[in-house]
Amino acid sequence: MKTLTIITLFFTAILFTACEGEPGLDGLDGKDGELGSIFEIEGDFTNQNDYRLFYEFPASFEIYDGDVVLVYILWEQETLDNGQVLDIWRALPQSVIFNEGILQYNYDYTLVDVQIFLDGTINFNVLSTGDIHNQIFRIAVLPAAFANTKSLDLDDLNSMMNSAKIDKDSITRIKIKSTTTK
Repeated sequence: MKTLTIITLFFTAILFTACEGEPGLDGLDGKDGELGSIFEIEGDFTNQNDYRLFYEFPASFEIYDGDVVLVYILWEQETLDNGQVLDIWRALPQSVIFNEGILQYNYDYTLVDVQIFLDGTINFNVLSTGDIHNQIFRIAVLPAAFANTKSLDLDDLNSMMNSAKIDKDSITRIKIKSTTTK
């Protein structure tokens, strides 16, 4: 009987020990299981705004020091035979080589804002309206623990959105006035 009690206690101790593990991360805030947030902005790069688009995160939105902020540009759209339009997104920075020089779409951010700007060796005044007007960007804010997942492809907006369970309908869309400067 003593042996049976010792064996039972031994297996009970193993069972409770096996249930104890490394402490996990606190739950990630999000809408219905979403692991990040996306803001879509549209604006014009002009001389008046120094060829910069400035977006300040809403006061109700909290971004943490370790979070990852990525920006994607709507590069082009492809129409399929069935009439469906596919958006083609590219992660910034993106460079375009012209005969006149190089244009680069780039960005920087703080915990309160994102600034998307044109850079390069080209004179921005020679750019076509298609290169500077009605430009659409998506700003993705991801928790560091999620963004550092090895299987996550941060260069692919659609893949990242699927992995983060971000629904297109939850994206906040903002039109930025061309006179906005930082």
